[in-house]
Amino acid sequence: MTALFVYGTLRHLPLLEQVVGHPVAPGQLTPAVLPDHLARWAEGQAFPILVGETGAEAEGLLLSGLDAADMARLNFYEGGFGYHLALRQVQTMAGLTDAQVWFPDAGLWQAAAPFDLADWQARWGDINVEAAAEMMDYFGQRDAVQIARMYPMIHARAASRVAARRAGLQPDPALPGSGMTRDDVTPQGLARPYADFFAVEEHHLSFRRFDGAQSPVVKRAVFVASDAAILLPYDPLRDRVLLIEQFRAGPWARGDLSPWPLEPVAGRVDPGETPDQAAHREAAEEAGLVLRHLERISSSYPSPGSTSEFFHIFVGLCDLPDRSADLGGVASEDEDIRSHILPFAQFQDLLDRDLLTVGPLVLAGHWLARHRARLRALA
Repeated sequence: MTALFVYGTLRHLPLLEQVVGHPVAPGQLTPAVLPDHLARWAEGQAFPILVGETGAEAEGLLLSGLDAADMARLNFYEGGFGYHLALRQVQTMAGLTDAQVWFPDAGLWQAAAPFDLADWQARWGDINVEAAAEMMDYFGQRDAVQIARMYPMIHARAASRVAARRAGLQPDPALPGSGMTRDDVTPQGLARPYADFFAVEEHHLSFRRFDGAQSPVVKRAVFVASDAAILLPYDPLRDRVLLIEQFRAGPWARGDLSPWPLEPVAGRVDPGETPDQAAHREAAEEAGLVLRHLERISSSYPSPGSTSEFFHIFVGLCDLPDRSADLGGVASEDEDIRSHILPFAQFQDLLDRDLLTVGPLVLAGHWLARHRARLRALA
């Protein structure tokens, strides 16, 4: 049996139990400290690192009674993120004892402010537990380095699922409908035949039918992605919009002769980020814009029969002075984006002639046509 000292996110019992795959008995958890060390946030990350600081104490838990299977799962969870185990003496109420401790590889992460478990639990706890559930599904199928490469999108998918729960998307009494909820669905199994930047999930489930009976177990395949912020920039004083152009794999795969559609500014809502913050960030990254105000248009599923993707669609008020067609995008994501500024009359003509092929842009365009006079009056 192995004794392990944890000082960061694994002190959160739901996460620890998700990783080891079973409940952890209270007798296996002992408060402890590691002398002359301190847990600090890794700069820009949602986890801590351990750094040496004379006279400090890193608070944590001593986990005892871990067998080889537990350690294999824990090493899989931590292994791809640049940590290594080292034997150290930790202090408990009973005295000093030897334990394995995870240390970050030298130079990999920069230390920031002291780590606070309560802060992490409030902001990241639910998301990281959800992400760990998907990660541990790959245990025995993929190695830890592969999972670390996939983790940003695993984390984003987890954040989307948590956002859906927190939003409380329940049927509103004003809506016609049956009033059925998730409680009327019985899951029977889940498989992921493909997972990388996106994932494909096969859900085996039964659901309550409208006649009150339970359906047979059915298979439903879902393309799983994160939430996205979608933005149509509009200058109400100059009466102009900005559209972007970039190569898109979807039209290419369909056989479209022009897989460079005109579309709105758009991007993933990162974990820990609100849709509004994502819209502001994407406006800066893709088009070099600073937004003055956001008008929310819609929060909606683009195709609920086949994808979990959820769109937060906005019109963003900003300045769009004369300028040549600009290039933008994030180089690390291989984005190659060109922006186009159009008078609203030209944009309206493209809408009316059905020449715009990206659904959220069409939706935002018709919303703007309806609200344009109000926005121009306020400006």
